[in-house]
Amino acid sequence: MSDIRVKRIYDAVSDDDGARILVDRLWPRGVRKETAQLSIWMKEIAPSNELRKNFSHMPSRFAEFTRHYDAELSANPDAVARMKAFMAEGRVTLLYAAHDTEHNHALVLADYLRSH
Repeated sequence: MSDIRVKRIYDAVSDDDGARILVDRLWPRGVRKETAQLSIWMKEIAPSNELRKNFSHMPSRFAEFTRHYDAELSANPDAVARMKAFMAEGRVTLLYAAHDTEHNHALVLADYLRSH
């Protein structure tokens, strides 16, 4: 199984994060690029603006959001391949800015990457 972690961009940087990959389409508020210590910002693997707005971080819409985001990921093989190249090198930490730690796109992305 791939070594994928998921954490908020606002959490402290850890020596065992591996590749730190921001997977949000928008830059997170209050985070300085110099202190984020990112390996890469992969906004192209984030949910589309339309899907993000429709979800609106409402837990009641999470199942539907997951189905649609999975479909977007399946239609985006270049971004998925790029992510898998990072995964082949070792641990990857997917970083996101959402407040909800149980209903967010980074968790969906991690599950997708583990199962495809």
